[in-house]
Amino acid sequence: MFKPSLLTLAISSAVSSVFLLPNAALAQEEVAAQNKSLEVIEVTATRRSGSVQNAPLNITALDADIMKDQNISELADVARWVPGLTITDQGGRSGSPIIVRGLNTNSSGPSSDGGTVSTYINEIPVSVDMRLVDIERVEVLIGPQGTLYGAGTLGGAIRYMLKEPELDFTSFEVYGDLFQTQESDSLGGEGGFIVNLPIIEDKLAVRASLNVYEDPGFIDYGYVVQEPGVSLPDPDWNDSTAVNENIKNVEDANGETTTTGRISVRWKATESLEATLNYFYQKQDSEGRSIVHYNSLNDDNGLSDIIGKYESAYRYEEPREKEDQLLSLELKADLGFAELVSATGISSFDADGQRDQTDLLIRLDYGYEEFPAFSSFTREIEEEDTFTQELRLVSQGDSDLNWIVGAFYNKIETDASSKEFTPGFGDFAVENFGASQSRPDQLEYFSVDRTEITESALFGEVGYQVTEKLDVTLGMRLYQYDVESESAVDFPLFNTLFDDAAPDAISLNFEKNEADDNGSLFKFNAKYQFTDSVMGYVTVSEGFRIGGSNGLAPCPDPLPANQAGCGSPEEMLYDADTTTNYELGLKSTWFRSQLHFNAALFNIDWDDAQITGATDIGQLTYLSNAGSANAKGIEISTRAILSDSFSVYATYAYTKAELTSDAPFLFNADGTDGAEDGDRLPGSSENQFSMGVNYQTDVFNDKTLDINYGLTAQSDVLSRVGLRDNGETLPGYSLSNISAKLTADAWSTTLYVDNLFNKYAVTSVRRSDADITSANGADIQRNYGHYINRPLTVGVKFNYKFEI
Repeated sequence: MFKPSLLTLAISSAVSSVFLLPNAALAQEEVAAQNKSLEVIEVTATRRSGSVQNAPLNITALDADIMKDQNISELADVARWVPGLTITDQGGRSGSPIIVRGLNTNSSGPSSDGGTVSTYINEIPVSVDMRLVDIERVEVLIGPQGTLYGAGTLGGAIRYMLKEPELDFTSFEVYGDLFQTQESDSLGGEGGFIVNLPIIEDKLAVRASLNVYEDPGFIDYGYVVQEPGVSLPDPDWNDSTAVNENIKNVEDANGETTTTGRISVRWKATESLEATLNYFYQKQDSEGRSIVHYNSLNDDNGLSDIIGKYESAYRYEEPREKEDQLLSLELKADLGFAELVSATGISSFDADGQRDQTDLLIRLDYGYEEFPAFSSFTREIEEEDTFTQELRLVSQGDSDLNWIVGAFYNKIETDASSKEFTPGFGDFAVENFGASQSRPDQLEYFSVDRTEITESALFGEVGYQVTEKLDVTLGMRLYQYDVESESAVDFPLFNTLFDDAAPDAISLNFEKNEADDNGSLFKFNAKYQFTDSVMGYVTVSEGFRIGGSNGLAPCPDPLPANQAGCGSPEEMLYDADTTTNYELGLKSTWFRSQLHFNAALFNIDWDDAQITGATDIGQLTYLSNAGSANAKGIEISTRAILSDSFSVYATYAYTKAELTSDAPFLFNADGTDGAEDGDRLPGSSENQFSMGVNYQTDVFNDKTLDINYGLTAQSDVLSRVGLRDNGETLPGYSLSNISAKLTADAWSTTLYVDNLFNKYAVTSVRRSDADITSANGADIQRNYGHYINRPLTVGVKFNYKFEI
């Protein structure tokens, strides 16, 4: 539990940074040999270049040096620095949910991202959790960003800004990492290189990088069936012979191998025209989920008594392969009165995975549980192709009036299929249920969904410097989107067993659905410069997310007596949801850039919030709208230099996020499992706190030693809205990291320890503890489980770089 003493420490640490740290800094300054100041990071989040401290919005930027010093290698690490941002690392297979300011209605499982935050590579929206390799900086924009960034920025936007090819020097960098995680049987590692090569000096250059990350995993799949359809998934767990005959153990089954690469070509055609061509590639092979079933099972024959803290009870291994590609072209032309920017992107996403599906089929009460050796797995294939084009003009010059105007077009085409297999059940049905024949492939369910989404928009902002201290900006976005989808579902095994279909027959009758909408988004921002180093701002901004079709086949009337998977009328479509953010912020720099103190108060209204559910017929995933919600709170961040050797940072966020209307149909169509006005939203904590200390000193005459300590803490998290009938409260926890880095002119080496005290913490859940038991008295289901944090990890990194 997040203790009051820790909360008090969090608040007092943040506040004392304003009053106490400057005094310490000044005292040290009197005897310091050097006059150090905090680094100023330039960002382009407002579509103009400027420092974080001067940008009138809640933005955090981490540059390459900070990411190296703090051992930040993925998006989940970034959240330690960003108050109001929650990223729960759920392993490579599922991806990490991104929640800003508590804006989340889904359970805290793998689907809780929900699209409230958009991610960008440079100027192109791409949904990818990329390894942070050869990155200039990561910009995190907190709060709705609908006018400049469009759909999906209900809560904010995250921008990965790649390092540009340098036109005037050659460089080569090689690096590596070797680490050992407690509970893992093997060493993990990461390695790669970065090369920058001018082709024509000051005109043309190429930059390329390649990175391979190998994580052996630390969770065992200890209860995998030896032979699907033959082996008993639940033998007598007290009989070692029966267990060994039916069950096998797969050690470290949640590992991953991720390969990331990119190549960029930059051409400066003239002083006023520049083009950059980027190709980005990432392939991620994940072995399984980072879920354990310790204290998550309720069976009568002893499995719950023997399963360990780092074990999953899934009956099948669950690999998944994901591949992301992006080809982009960015053009910048200086027209004198304005800069013209064109950003074109072609991206693709492909995934192929397998997962244990046994629990869903048992829950549907179709008689599968009568087969003693029953188990089921699903193969899923996803393909997504996206084309993006944005044009914008950004005014230049020193006029009191400035403006941005642009046009945006985005087209997404997806094609997904799902196949469920029930090994051995067809033969069992022939012998016991009077079926006429079986299918060799045992394909029980087959679905195909295809969707095309097009979004177009016109957007603009106008700013005016009213006085030397006051600037006002108005923004608007006019958008329109169209969604066309078709889907089909078949039950091949049932048709072969009982309807005399051929043993290889598949029948897909596609049903089409369409949806469209248009609207406008508004933004108002006023910035007041109290002094040269203290600025306040007020913002009213809106964001939205596209609605559309769930791609379900409509349910026939009457329903068939056999298996079915379809949608009722209220499950076919879902509406766009919108947010309106009211924010008051302060950014300040003190004592000759020895201290930064920033704070933001916010209040966000969320209308027609989208949420994932399951259809009444067939338990198919679909989206619905949950009504209205609200999030309000405060976010504080501060950094300070105490002396030539010591610097510190601290962040604190308090967020109260809850429904503001009853949502009786939130989880099912009959209104028996809903939520009420005032119910707290799931997936993020009310209190977040982080702090870090850096000690730097010269050693061995010409080398630098950096020692970094970081602490992150959070209060409890709900796994489901309201927790009325099911769900649970996940206790708060804190984690510590420490590292020591030795740097010379051309090389550096770092010894680090993550999760220093080996804290075991539940970070989120899959499904609900109400699913421990369900239909047919089946009390051995395993779809409910816990995601956990990574155990203590010790590693060594090295880096070598030279320039010509």
